[in-house]
Amino acid sequence: MILVAGLTPAWQQIAVLDRLQVGEVNRAREVHWCASGKVLNVGLALTRLQAESRTVSLVGSGPANEAMRRDMQQLRVNVRWIDAIAPQRVCTTLLDRESGATTEIVENFPDATAQELQTFIAAFAEEAAVPDIEFVVLTGSLPQGAPRDFYARLLQQTVAKTILDFRGPELLAALPYKPLLVKPNREELGHTIGRTLVDEADVWQAMSELNSLGAEWVVVTNGPGEVLATHNAERLRFTPPMVEVVNPIGCGDCFTAGLTWSLQQGHEMPRAIEFAIAAAAKNATQLLPVR
Repeated sequence: MILVAGLTPAWQQIAVLDRLQVGEVNRAREVHWCASGKVLNVGLALTRLQAESRTVSLVGSGPANEAMRRDMQQLRVNVRWIDAIAPQRVCTTLLDRESGATTEIVENFPDATAQELQTFIAAFAEEAAVPDIEFVVLTGSLPQGAPRDFYARLLQQTVAKTILDFRGPELLAALPYKPLLVKPNREELGHTIGRTLVDEADVWQAMSELNSLGAEWVVVTNGPGEVLATHNAERLRFTPPMVEVVNPIGCGDCFTAGLTWSLQQGHEMPRAIEFAIAAAAKNATQLLPVR
């Protein structure tokens, strides 16, 4: 069993434009809505892989609340929802077909109350106590006002192998709990370490620092670029396949889900990373994330 947890899902609007013109009226060729955000994307990707999994997610109030619940139910994703008083955030993706560019308008998740955060911790602890939980995935940013060590508090509730997909002070606070793997992209790695990563040597150095702080494996993605991995003194490099990108949203989440599923199947880390890359590449060719 794989347990996925996160606090910042999104109700996602995807608008396809012939050409995005800044400062002008833009008429969309087509518009789609779906439940998204890292935590739900990972849960959905695991469901697509037919993995036995359970997702714990905060969800905001308002019309999007029911729409998100309905979407995940129709897709047969096993979600335990924790209701928040604040309105559910809505994010927008603009796909410019002429240039191929993707523009994201990301709304931050509003403040979560102390009671909501405590309810989330209690729900997570209950789910993590299930005897057959093998892997725990913690993913996504925290709501505004949440303590930076919130994910570290969740790690105190589990003895399962953990995979972390978040960044910054939150990630640094979690490293003493010795996660199996952390998966920032290159930008997130620089944000976490607190400096600009100018070249590949800087990236390798920053990855080694996360290893020394407690991460057994560090895997860094870079969009369509090479994937780098470190484990002790070992350095690995993987080259993703070239694909025609339709929508890159959710690729990192498919990577996380694919890697976790592959490890659960008993594969060694290099093979799991290769499978994760294939899962991300396939997602890039689809209009709706993880669908």
